[in-house]
Amino acid sequence: MSENSVDVAVLMGSDSDLPVVGEVFKIFDNFGVKYTKSVLSAHRSPNQVIELIKTSESNGCKVFIAAAGMAAHLAGAVAAHSHKPVIGIPIESGGLGGLDALLSTVQMPPGLPVATVAIGKAGAKNSAILAIQILTTSDSDLAKKLSDYRTNLTNEVLEKNKNLNS
Repeated sequence: MSENSVDVAVLMGSDSDLPVVGEVFKIFDNFGVKYTKSVLSAHRSPNQVIELIKTSESNGCKVFIAAAGMAAHLAGAVAAHSHKPVIGIPIESGGLGGLDALLSTVQMPPGLPVATVAIGKAGAKNSAILAIQILTTSDSDLAKKLSDYRTNLTNEVLEKNKNLNS
């Protein structure tokens, strides 16, 4: 792998999405996942989105994550130009609480899937974990880290239950 290698390319339609998408970066940093992050718009910078997809794929990108609000076309635009898995994060913006972004992200035509997670920070966290799950199909070290992470989630719940009942 080259020093420019990347496992996941993360795109957001606006820098105002950073408070949500930042959750992805925290998880990737914790797991040691190599990623890039970009602010690009499917509508305002479509040529740059396509160029980023090509560059990312030539650098070994295996998964794309795209976050956008309102019309939320970014994940669909990525899916239209890549055969790699695309995960869409709907961002709450505008007056519909993110429902518009959710529907725009999840309603893809047959043959161009976008795995869509929940609106907001919970969705961002799950997008990172889903990307990691995809990467574990060819990375046993990462699979072990994910297994340990899931064990820790279980232990946290069991500890909370114990504290509740003591």
